[in-house]
Amino acid sequence: MPEARLQALALRAERAGLDASAPPQQADIDGWLIRLSPGKAKRSRCINALRQGALPLDELLARCRQAFEAAGLPLAVRVTPWSQPADLDALLAARGWGAFDAADVMVLDALPPQPAPARLQALDAAAYAATVGALRGSSGSAIAAHAERIANAPVQYQGFALLDDAGALLACGQMVVDGDLVGLYDIASARPGQGHGERLCRSLLALARSQGARQAYLQVGSDNAVAQRLYARLGFVFAYRYHYRSPEPELR
Repeated sequence: MPEARLQALALRAERAGLDASAPPQQADIDGWLIRLSPGKAKRSRCINALRQGALPLDELLARCRQAFEAAGLPLAVRVTPWSQPADLDALLAARGWGAFDAADVMVLDALPPQPAPARLQALDAAAYAATVGALRGSSGSAIAAHAERIANAPVQYQGFALLDDAGALLACGQMVVDGDLVGLYDIASARPGQGHGERLCRSLLALARSQGARQAYLQVGSDNAVAQRLYARLGFVFAYRYHYRSPEPELR
């Protein structure tokens, strides 16, 4: 993929990912988008430094800290190639904020024709959050917050379970189709190493293509080599990396 096209798709993926991860609990502080969901997803309980405002950085951070403390959440900033100010990562590092949980955004420039999707069971927000939460060992409050977020997101989530012939869970995942762009989320396998995750992803991409999607994106841990190889087999390529910084030692 030409570099200019890759960068354009990367920016589209970043903006679409922000829309897809929006919780009800969010606000703007001087150009920074703060998200205060009590759920498990870090992208919904962090600061996204979208624009550079008028406040000095230390005052802006102090105001954000007040909001996070009021919500009972640890303070964290999500740092991307588009964060503002442009040297935010270095400025936070100089203040002793540790970096953690790097993630890679991967993109697929053109969804190829896929075989007919496997038989999938559609799940509503509550059922999906409970299903993936059980696989991940999430707490009851985290599952409830996940269900609330995806039920109230500004774009429509579609959650699915891949079942065997006896009705047992093999894998589950979600997709968000936004025009001609689809995002894959929360892909989880109940039986790792047996190919069910790949089968599920191919089915989701085929279904998304039937709904008008022509490009795709997803987010995967930078240290998750197994998942990255799976997505590479599907044609996804690395677009950009983001990470978090926090002054809280327990988050690092």
